[in-house]
Formats: sequence, structure tokens, C-alpha cells
Amino acid sequence: MDGNCVGNTPAIPSISFPGLCLEDSPLGVRDVDNVSAFPAAINAAATFNRTLIRQRGVAMGQEFRGKGVHVALGPMMNTMRAPAAGRNWEGFGGDPFLSGEGAYETVMGVQSAGVQATAKHYINNEQEHFRDTSSSDVDDRKQHEIYAHPFLRSVQANVASVMCSYNQINGSFACENDKTLNGILKTEFGFPGYVMSDWQATHSTGSINQGLDMTMPGDTFFGSGVSYFGPALISAVNQGTVPEARIDDMATRILAAWYLLGQDSGYPNVNFNAWNNNAAGNSHVDVQSDHKNVIRAIGQASTVLLKNSQGALPLSTPRTLAVIGSGARNSTLGPNGYSDRGGDDGVLAMGWGSGTANFPYLVAPLDALTAKASVAGTKVSSSTSDTDLNAAANAAAGKDVAIVFITADSGEGYITVEGNFGDRNDLLAWHGGDALVEQVASVNPNTIVAVNSVGPIIMENWIDNENVTAVLWSGLPGQEAGNAVTDVLYGVYNPSGRLPYTIAHNASDYSAAVIYSSSSSILDIPYNEGLFVDYRHFDAQGIKPRFEFGFGLSYTTFEYSDLSISGSTAGDIASGPGSSIDPSLHESVVQVGFTLKNVGSVAGHEIPQLYISLPSSANSPPQGLKGFDNVYLEPGESTTVTMELSRYSFAIWDVIAQRWSIPSGTSKISVGGSSRDIRLTGTLAL
Repeated sequence: MDGNCVGNTPAIPSISFPGLCLEDSPLGVRDVDNVSAFPAAINAAATFNRTLIRQRGVAMGQEFRGKGVHVALGPMMNTMRAPAAGRNWEGFGGDPFLSGEGAYETVMGVQSAGVQATAKHYINNEQEHFRDTSSSDVDDRKQHEIYAHPFLRSVQANVASVMCSYNQINGSFACENDKTLNGILKTEFGFPGYVMSDWQATHSTGSINQGLDMTMPGDTFFGSGVSYFGPALISAVNQGTVPEARIDDMATRILAAWYLLGQDSGYPNVNFNAWNNNAAGNSHVDVQSDHKNVIRAIGQASTVLLKNSQGALPLSTPRTLAVIGSGARNSTLGPNGYSDRGGDDGVLAMGWGSGTANFPYLVAPLDALTAKASVAGTKVSSSTSDTDLNAAANAAAGKDVAIVFITADSGEGYITVEGNFGDRNDLLAWHGGDALVEQVASVNPNTIVAVNSVGPIIMENWIDNENVTAVLWSGLPGQEAGNAVTDVLYGVYNPSGRLPYTIAHNASDYSAAVIYSSSSSILDIPYNEGLFVDYRHFDAQGIKPRFEFGFGLSYTTFEYSDLSISGSTAGDIASGPGSSIDPSLHESVVQVGFTLKNVGSVAGHEIPQLYISLPSSANSPPQGLKGFDNVYLEPGESTTVTMELSRYSFAIWDVIAQRWSIPSGTSKISVGGSSRDIRLTGTLAL
């Protein structure tokens, strides 16, 4: 642990190796000052915009580099299997393809700045309860097709490092699991970089033989001075239990990543102290540049309009406006008042835990709306208590518009917030948010609800209330939270966000849930839902969601036409080492084209989504996302959209042959505005 960073490796002067500084987090540089607080990955995913996701990665990479960090501990890409899981917001949602694209673009962006990215948490770390004492029991096919896919995309982006997780997989700890580390990651995926442990996730010196290359932070528990590496490793080599060649391989992988990113020449020195911002050696280097612009852009583009009736949005120039709820104001303690954001008071712009960063500032919706209203001559009243329902009603009654801000928070399990041990205890709005919405809607017929949450919440108490005229989800948008949502509310930006997960009518509608209690020393978490995660489950079981995966409204409308499908999946698929990244599997072999037209009166972005339904012989979910785009069109403008598909797009993992294969039969290809808004369909013989 010695060093200025959350993770440190010693220098090796003989080869001019300065040692590595490893630092959180997936949304910005943690524990330091003069940095930006970016939107969470769940927001990046909601943009369905590869360009913005890449720009976010580039900006974060520049900030890590500017602070002298060699290894950024992100992106996080665990799947939103259980919707209440605490760290879902650090990842890219409930679909492996979308998560994979988010991971790929983020890695490419971060590493373009010469910073090593880290794909984490490998693998099946999908809840906080019992994360150190549980075994995720996952069969080989679902592992390959659902949970490993984002890591495969990271390898394709040349990710420098992979972090193994705390949990066990099928009875073996993730950081000493030969199947997942040596078998899948290093052999099938051909990963040439290094595997580091999560902090204190190493359990033996023998883990080295199972694929672990670096133990973090070095000791078995903080401050112990005892390590499974160091003298224990020297002894293991001397005794022949760890081959000397394996030590060479570990060192080569770590140094190769350092050279790959050009960190051997002209790289900045570490100029901060993660443990004490006021310590000597903290140069307080300001690395923010103009990154607030991309933060605001992502906040705009990730906002999902869920309901819009009676022409409620966009706002024009209401005479009077009421802003309701603690989620509209800043925390009474300031934006960084809670350590690692471990408290929910005020506007919610990130979750809590190690996946956080310090806010340089945080724009609250109330402040942004007040500033906008002052220009338009709108009188603003407010009530920022969640529990004083009479005050909320008094503020909202008789106003042209009432906007209610509600929240739902979660984070990492080392912090408990309002009785939530990392994972959320339920899927309800916090602080009595449902009652607050109902109270305001009872006195104001133009009530708009703005949700800042880490994931789905159940909205059934008020979503169909005719006085609730509009609903939008803004997620965790970072430091520009208030400005971004105000831009959407007033139509400065036409909403284009799409849900990266399903919102259900009831929590019981989902295929998996957090396990909150156990009497076992090791909790077995059976992934019995198989391939049927998120919308795949809803589709297979015929369950109608409240809002489906990929859903999002716009202030304009789009028309799809002229579907064309060409190409063939014929051809050999490689097997053996490196087969999962073989060019024959991933080359473009099928082209899907269609015409997209903006038939409304407002310019905007459409998010066309492509879903593939495999032949019944595949025993696969009814459909899976395999393509998307983000297309901006002026009113009346049309364009041809082309999406490329590979053999991998149609492949399933053959657990017997241990290779990818394409099932025989006919595949359906569907294109539309969401997983349940299908506009065009065609077929392809496989």
C-alpha cells in the first residue's frame, strides 16, 4: 500500500521502471481535487451513442494522465442481473451487447490518452451482499454469451489489465479460477495483458498458477505487511510449486502494458496524494480542461423521456413553476459532504463507494431551473423537503407546472446508507418519493416527475395518474446534473436517451434478485435464469414491462422503411486458443440496411436498434440486441442506415465442442425503436 495512490507497485531502477500508480474510478479520478465528476456508466449506456461514450473515455483518460496515474481502475462491466444490486450504476446495464460496446469505447477512449484501462470485475460479481463469501454458479454457455462478452470486447480494444473479483465462480475464487482466467480470458480470448486482484481478493500464492499476475494492494489485509506474493512467492519458486517461467510471464505482461501505452517516455509523475489532499506532494494540478461540456452533453443525451402526455414537454414559458423534492437541491453538507458519497441528501448525481470522484461543483436542478425561469420571466416556488407533504402541496397548488424530483441510491457494500448495505433493499423511490409524487399530483394537474436513480424503480403508484403528465429518468449525470435536465425539460435538447434496462410493473417480474441473507459460510448464488436476463426474460415469459429495454420518447417522430438484408454467415469458424477473437468470427458478413426519416417538426436523434432471433434449435432467448446506431435528422430529412453483422452476431457457445457455432435454420432480423417497438422484420438463412 505504500505510495500516493490507492494501488502502487515499486520502482525497478535497473530497467528505468518507475513503478505504477493505480487509481479509481470508472467515472473520474477518485480521492483527489481539481478533477471532473463524469456521468456514471449507466448514463453513458443510456445514450446509445458510441461517439459520446468514446469522448467520455478520452476525457477521463486525459484527467488520469494529468494526475500521473498509470492505471485507471475502470471501466466496470458487470451485468445488471439483479436490478437492486448496488454497483449496477457503475456498469452499462442489462444487455451484454450494449455493455460490450460501452466497454470497448471506454477502453479505447481512456487508452488513447496513454493510460492503462482495467476491465472489471472479472467475473460474476453481481451483488454486494456476501461478495467475499459467495459462489456465483454459472454454466459455460451463459458465461460466454452473457457475462464474458463485455470482457471479450475489452480485449478486442487492447485493454491493458483485467481485475478479478471477490466472489467465487462455481466454487473457486475468481482470482484463482483456472477456467475463467487461464481458460477463457488468456487462452480463448487471447488476452496478452495482466490480471490484477481486487483489493484483498487474493487467497493464495498458488493463484499465480491459475492466472493471477498482480496482487493488490499487496498485503493480505490493510496494514498487515503480510502478502501471498513477496517472500511467499520466492519460497514457492524455490520449492518448484510456481514455475520460474510463470514469473517471467507475469513480469512480461505488466511491462508490455506499460510499453503498449507509451508510459516509458515522457509520462507525468504522480502529483497527488490519494490519502490526504493536503499532504506534501499534492501539486493540486487542475486537469478539468473543458470536460464540463462533454459531461453536459452526456447528461442531455442520456436523459430518457418515459411519458409525455397533453404536450407537457418541452416547457415553453410557464408563468409559474413549482420545484419539489430534496433531489432538486444541493446537499446541506455540500456535494462532497459524505465520504465516497455515502449519503443520499440532495441531487443524486453518482452512487456511493470506490466508483466515485470528488465533485468540483454540482449544479442542482433547482438552481438551473431558477436561472432558466428568470430569463423567461417565470416565477419559481419550491419545497425541498421529501417528508413535509403539506409544504409540497402548498408550493405546487395553482402553479402552471410542478416538477417533482425523486431519487434511489446504491453503492458498494463497505458503506451502509439508510439501511441499504450497498445493494438496494427494494426498488422503490427513496424518502417516500411515491407519496411525494401522489401528493403533488393531487393538487396540480400538470405534474412532471424527474427520476435520478441508480437503476429501475417501480412507478406503479403514480405512473398512470392523469395529472402526472410527463416522466423522465436522468440517472446519475455527474456535475452538470441540473443543467442537463433543464436543457431537456425546456427543449434545448430533444431527448434521445434509451433505457439500458427494463422497468417492470413489479419487482417480482425480474428473473433474478439480490440474496440478502444466508446461514452458509459460502452462499451459493445459482444463476438459474440462464440466458434470460433482463428483457430476454420478459420476452420469453410473455411479461409486459412498464417500460421495455431500449425505450425512450422524443419530441419528434421517426419512420422506418425499405429493409434490405444481404450477405451470408457461410464459412469456417476457428477453434482453439484465440478463437473467440479470431477475425473469421468477427468480420462483417451480413449487411442490414433501411431508411430512417424524421416525420415530425423538431430535429432530433433516433436510436434504431437491431435484434436477432435465432432458430429454435439454438434454445436461445426470443431475441437479442446485436446492433444500434444514433442518427440525427432535421425535420423531413431521411437517410439510409446500414448495420454490419458478423458470424459472432449469430453464434452460440457449444459447450460440448467448446467453440462458437452457428445454428442451422432461419434467423429473424428485427429493426425498431426499442425491444418491443419493432418496425421492420426480415429473415436470413443460416
